Amino acid sequence: MVNIRALDPSASPLDYYGAELRRLREEAGLKQEILGGIIFCTGSLIGQIETARKVPTRDFSERVDAALGTDGVFSRLVGLVLRSQLPSWFQQYAEMEARAAYISSFQAQLVYGLLQTPDYARAVLRAGWADKLDEAVAARIDRQQILVRERPPLIWVVLDEAVLYRPFGGRDVMRNQLQHLLGFRDRREVRIQVLPFGAGEHPATVGSFNVLRFDRDPDIFYAESYGSANVTANPETVRDCTHRYDHLQAAALSVEDSAALIARVQEERYGAQPEPDGRTVA
Repeated sequence: MVNIRALDPSASPLDYYGAELRRLREEAGLKQEILGGIIFCTGSLIGQIETARKVPTRDFSERVDAALGTDGVFSRLVGLVLRSQLPSWFQQYAEMEARAAYISSFQAQLVYGLLQTPDYARAVLRAGWADKLDEAVAARIDRQQILVRERPPLIWVVLDEAVLYRPFGGRDVMRNQLQHLLGFRDRREVRIQVLPFGAGEHPATVGSFNVLRFDRDPDIFYAESYGSANVTANPETVRDCTHRYDHLQAAALSVEDSAALIARVQEERYGAQPEPDGRTVA
């Protein structure tokens, strides 16, 4: 006899998702293997999600909704599930990020999370010793859903030039990541500038930070360190960091020149390389 793990649906969004999946699957009279066959996965995966041992993806949730005729129940739930996989100290920021009308971000080390590819995110999270790597990557990428909603936030990102040269995940990963950045050139709600080495001194030597603006709520400042975050709506702090950000934008290359630099670094540093026999490899 199969040992079915009892779930407390109120324990977490993941437990609630698993309990609902089991309940609605059983109501439909489907075994795990049958449902798995319908949505092109294994019955074992269905069982792992029903027992909260594995985190569902957005694609899985959409397929389950279609198979069970649940009118988008799991597609709506999965956002809460994935957000619950973020570090507890980051979840408050993620909720505010999802509500922001305007996001200003300065990044001294990494590509901003909303602009990361899955492979780049995986390399960054692995380097940061993230627990449950698959779940951490899925949660980070799911934050990017705000970019495809009906009214996405306006996002302005200033990247230190060092971000382009610091390789996470290897040549292929970096080449694809820089191409992903170039793909935002035609998105009027996303603007990317590069702060070149030649800019020299700048007022954000303490490190990366974000400023979020809202339609009705006060602006907030956000910065993080190891295992903690500084989130404040203190007007003096927000005003000071907004002023610093203005200086960064002024010192950075234009959006067009930034794209040209990103393309040049992509080609020269991460482009195809010839083997000794003349063949070209990635």
